[in-house]
Amino acid sequence: MQKTLTDRELLDALADVVETNLNRHIDAAEGWQPHDLVPWSDGRNFAFLGGTDWAPDQSDLSETAKLALTVSVLVADNLPSYHRELGKYLRTGPWWRWVGRWTAEENRHEIMLRNYLMLTRAVDPVALERARMAHMTAGFNRPPLHLIDVLATCAFEEAAAAIRHRNTAALGENPIVTAMAEKLAVDDELQAEFFAELVSAALDLVPDQGVRAIADQVAAFRVPQVDLPGGGSSDEALAEAGIYDPAKEGELVFKPLLQRWNIFTRTDLGEEGEKARAELAHLA
Repeated sequence: MQKTLTDRELLDALADVVETNLNRHIDAAEGWQPHDLVPWSDGRNFAFLGGTDWAPDQSDLSETAKLALTVSVLVADNLPSYHRELGKYLRTGPWWRWVGRWTAEENRHEIMLRNYLMLTRAVDPVALERARMAHMTAGFNRPPLHLIDVLATCAFEEAAAAIRHRNTAALGENPIVTAMAEKLAVDDELQAEFFAELVSAALDLVPDQGVRAIADQVAAFRVPQVDLPGGGSSDEALAEAGIYDPAKEGELVFKPLLQRWNIFTRTDLGEEGEKARAELAHLA
């Protein structure tokens, strides 16, 4: 008979795995500096300090690059909401140290992106700030989740973010934008690796419980969505621009992780796990 563990029991049972993977993550991560990729010598004051305010002809970026970077900075700027949502589940021992590390890495993304957009006058700073205020005021809340659901969702989200940033780099917009997007993609991939390793460990402990959580989160998965300064939703705009298309999530986001977790080759599932696996075969 398949066993089931409470979230508290899973937090304790996986603590050593968290510690090991946190250390591995820190060793593997590049300690890049956000200020290094911002061309500071290109900057000048806005009118408030005696300079010139933004005008559309000051931007050298394509509309696709502006869209991709605007979405990235707005998602990253909403970090307090994501930190709260993750922290309320993982507020103990090595789990909490991971939350701190993840938060610091995400904040580094926001610092670099926003500095670049403002200094290069790539987008309207007033429109971006208004969008940022609206996005953060609305905040972000997830429905109550169990621990494995949280881990699976985070693995999917970071994998999706890596795809978005890889596609932004592939635009070949300019060397700086390409370098920034590649840095973000590498960080996203390492974060996805961390969460995926914990899901793997949870599956070994409670296979049915794990596959059930994964199936539920595939069915419910939605990437973070933002309202754009010029109107419209980021989902449709990013899909149209070829940066991130939810219609391709099954192939690009879910399939690699389901294969990593051996979902369709496992031989340790009970009745509930088999039912969840059948749902995944249909969903993904």
